[in-house]
Amino acid sequence: MRPAPLLPLLLLLTGAAAAPPPPSRPTRIVSLNLCADQYLLALADRSQIAALTRLARDPEMSAAAVAARAVPVGKGGAEDVLMLRPDLVIAAPYRLATLPVRGVATLGLAEANSYADIVAQIRLVAAAVGHPARGEALIARMNRDLAALPRPGRGAVAAYYQRRGFLTGTGTLVDELLRRLGLRNLAAVLGKPPLARVGLEEMALARPDYLVVETASDHVADQGTEMLHHPLLAGIARLRLPQAWTVCGGPAYVRAARSLAAQLQAKSSRSTRAKLLRR
Repeated sequence: MRPAPLLPLLLLLTGAAAAPPPPSRPTRIVSLNLCADQYLLALADRSQIAALTRLARDPEMSAAAVAARAVPVGKGGAEDVLMLRPDLVIAAPYRLATLPVRGVATLGLAEANSYADIVAQIRLVAAAVGHPARGEALIARMNRDLAALPRPGRGAVAAYYQRRGFLTGTGTLVDELLRRLGLRNLAAVLGKPPLARVGLEEMALARPDYLVVETASDHVADQGTEMLHHPLLAGIARLRLPQAWTVCGGPAYVRAARSLAAQLQAKSSRSTRAKLLRR
């Protein structure tokens, strides 16, 4: 995930002046952002959503793909947005500035790089769609679920290693997720930037305790995924997560944390049993 400051802003789509505030409860909301899709599905009434993005129904990219099946999706172009007659548009700030329409309330949603960012964005979206109480309830559930998680990492080193050798570094949501579970991010150990290319040889020499890989790379589909199955990486324990759970902030953050905690605990239990059997 690319690092970016949290800049949720109300903007006029032309960028020329302040946008009008959203209605107290907008009735035609258009999302132009995959992460906004997931917030809307968690916080808005279905009848309020005029369109989500085309990726909203893609299970490889959207953690809320099942919930999005019965919700309209748009094409994302300026003409398409106009045809939908929105009273609120949610998108990345840079995307809003490219849409040549006036007089529409907008919410610019930047990338979330921490749990604090997620909490702030939930409150912003919940207020914009007219359901602040739902936002607070969602935050309370997430806080409770995260507080109940163990820290089974115990200082072990983990590398979030993606196809084509990309390593996710510090200052990212993934980095915070690893640290929440008691893991150390290999990128921090090696002094890598937020996103770096790390070759097989360097990864094999670094020898982290765990590789965190995306479930889509379980099978070789191209050269990018083939490298994750190289013999040099054999023997490094793997933790698996769907890409859809880490590409955005939101409720999926808790799902990812729970999954990693369960996998770490399972591997720890197997390791303990194996040591007892060798005695």
